[in-house]
Amino acid sequence: MSQITNDVEFKQALLDLDPAEQRAVAAKFVEHVLPLSRDERINRAVKVAADTEATADEISNALKTAKAATIDGHTRCGSEGDWTEQASYFVSRAAMAALTPCEQCASNSPAWQAAMSSRMAQTSILIDDESKEQPTHYENEWQYVALSEHLKHKERI
Repeated sequence: MSQITNDVEFKQALLDLDPAEQRAVAAKFVEHVLPLSRDERINRAVKVAADTEATADEISNALKTAKAATIDGHTRCGSEGDWTEQASYFVSRAAMAALTPCEQCASNSPAWQAAMSSRMAQTSILIDDESKEQPTHYENEWQYVALSEHLKHKERI
């Protein structure tokens, strides 16, 4: 597998993963932006998403927890557009996506949904702090590398 360099390759590679792998890769994406959330429920939900041996009940309960955190996060964003809270909300959405079954996901790819929400979380933080220098990498580029490494590791096994 060559290095993924664009969203077309990225999305196709995600669609080629089985549901358990999608969940595990999605968890990696969420873990990368997890510091943008202060909600401990999301930390616990992501641990379940990352656990390749999690039971269906554990996944279902973690999904309910992530949904509750997402609803709470949406409420905290408020009409003033608090970008830090917005970032936390998108991290919650990413965690929720990671735990959503493929057949219930609009794009048929929970990992894609988690990736997009993770990118939105990073964008929100950049908007919040205008004094920050431009990032040395963008979230999508980090995701391309993370998925490429996951696929290379999978090929070696």
